[in-house]
Amino acid sequence: MSNLRERMMTKTAGLRAAKDIELAAQPEKPAAPRTAPGMAGALATAQARILELEKSGNSLELPLASIVPNPWQPRRVFNEAKLTELAESIREVGLIQPIVVRKAASGYQIVAGERRWRSHKMLGKESIKAVIVEISDQDMAMLALAENVVRDGLADYEIASSIRETEKEFPSRKRMAEALGISRSELYRFLSFADLPKFVIKDLDLQPRLLGAHAAEGLVAVLRNQEGRAFEIAEELWMQVVAGDLDQTKLAKEVKLAIENDGKAGTVSDRKIDKIFAGKNQAGSITKDAGNFTVKIKTGMLTAEREERIRTLISQLFAEPE
Repeated sequence: MSNLRERMMTKTAGLRAAKDIELAAQPEKPAAPRTAPGMAGALATAQARILELEKSGNSLELPLASIVPNPWQPRRVFNEAKLTELAESIREVGLIQPIVVRKAASGYQIVAGERRWRSHKMLGKESIKAVIVEISDQDMAMLALAENVVRDGLADYEIASSIRETEKEFPSRKRMAEALGISRSELYRFLSFADLPKFVIKDLDLQPRLLGAHAAEGLVAVLRNQEGRAFEIAEELWMQVVAGDLDQTKLAKEVKLAIENDGKAGTVSDRKIDKIFAGKNQAGSITKDAGNFTVKIKTGMLTAEREERIRTLISQLFAEPE
């Protein structure tokens, strides 16, 4: 995975929560796009802007059904356990901080507070306290991306999806890279997700952490100008990544090697994979190819007794004949 989140967390370590920021007089918004504030600057500006807007209006009850998420929201998977915990807290003490919304063509869009909104839906509530504000598309997009990357550790695929959605709010990719505080090469690395085969995208929509940005860029490079059989080979190897039998960082190299050696001994077509199950749960796999016979078992599926039995069996299989 990329280290974008780690760098952003380092940059924003000294930032206070929005509720703790003392607002100074805000200058008028410049006509030109912001340049090179970095993710930390974008987040700080967004926090201050939200706090200013929250103070400018009164909260009121809005129907949950009239509210939709921020269209630039990058997070595709929400932690159900944390949502349940938040819902229970709201059930006990009520909503302490209203969500922030803006008017849309039909109803309202969430500016900040989607987890609170989702928790209200879990509780079966029909309305929620909200502050209605005016905010630009660019600020909406930057707030959603910057806050999620720093606070919640998005997967590279989720960051990439949000960047794609946010891109139209900037006059050029150069400007966008500057606003995000990343290099243009890193920006293009995230954009490479859009060029992945459909069978990869389909799985990433369900499990965003299956593939990091470097691995995505590598796979796109290997498959560039390829067709037919090359994509069949890539799909076979991708299935191994999904099953946990191939490290995603090695995917591009394995695909490249298999394409170059297609039809020869030791290629992907010679590889056979059988899954090992414990009841309905996959416990591991057995992989056989021209060079190796590999047994992988998830550590969590092993008891001390099972591990000892496996070790004893292997020792007996390869023991020197008496």
